[in-house]
Amino acid sequence: MPGWTTPQDPAPAAAGPADVRVVFPASVPQGSMVLGKVPAGSRVEYAGRALRTTGYGTVVFGIGRDQAGPVQVAVTRPDGSREVAQIAVSPRDWPVQRVDGVPPKTVDPPPTIAARIAREQARVVAARERDDDRADFARPFAWPLQGRISGRFGHQRVYNGKPGSPHSGMDIAAATGTPVQAPAAGVVTFADPDLYLTGGTVLLDHGFGISSNFLHLSRIDVQVGQRVEQGQVIGAVGATGRATGPHLHWGINWFDVRIDPLLVLERGR
Repeated sequence: MPGWTTPQDPAPAAAGPADVRVVFPASVPQGSMVLGKVPAGSRVEYAGRALRTTGYGTVVFGIGRDQAGPVQVAVTRPDGSREVAQIAVSPRDWPVQRVDGVPPKTVDPPPTIAARIAREQARVVAARERDDDRADFARPFAWPLQGRISGRFGHQRVYNGKPGSPHSGMDIAAATGTPVQAPAAGVVTFADPDLYLTGGTVLLDHGFGISSNFLHLSRIDVQVGQRVEQGQVIGAVGATGRATGPHLHWGINWFDVRIDPLLVLERGR
């Protein structure tokens, strides 16, 4: 993708003039994970949030499905000088995807079930608020398994004829029991085999607010607090929760901002 590069923390170089450049892509599509490079020790702000920086100045944030551009990133260098990077956001077309045969009680749940769903989602939201000082997100991501893409990020979902929320991740169809591998290293921050809507659910934190979620699992092989490396099996494909057949739902977030996993995968090509 033109202008789409991954700033990698370089090896320490010989002493020389400090690099004062602020480097971000000129334009990104909606649903992107954006990486940039700033002078080491800079203060960086985006959307009212102070961003972490690595020791060599790598920063990351997410652009939501419906984000309009341009967006601005304010950088204050260690010497006090300030620069505001402006990034254009290219709009995307979001088709409608109709999903029929979903259990009616998962589409229009009764009050007691709705309360359970709200409690469970609050737990997931809390797990996504972690801001660990780990840069696992900076390395290229890999597919968690191979299979047919049966649902794409951002598509407007209609369940049993009733409009629902836009699809928050990517669905990969595969047989029940197919191993699911960690697409990048991280720490497990949430694991529950029986959430009402998402069934077997795992969250894997990659640092700096970037996390992956894996839904509808038939088996969970990791526990909260465990560190896993890229390629390690974390569970197995299933059809638990609101699902019409076995598949993996893989989503990526920057805190509460949902990101398109396909764009993250393309970044590593």
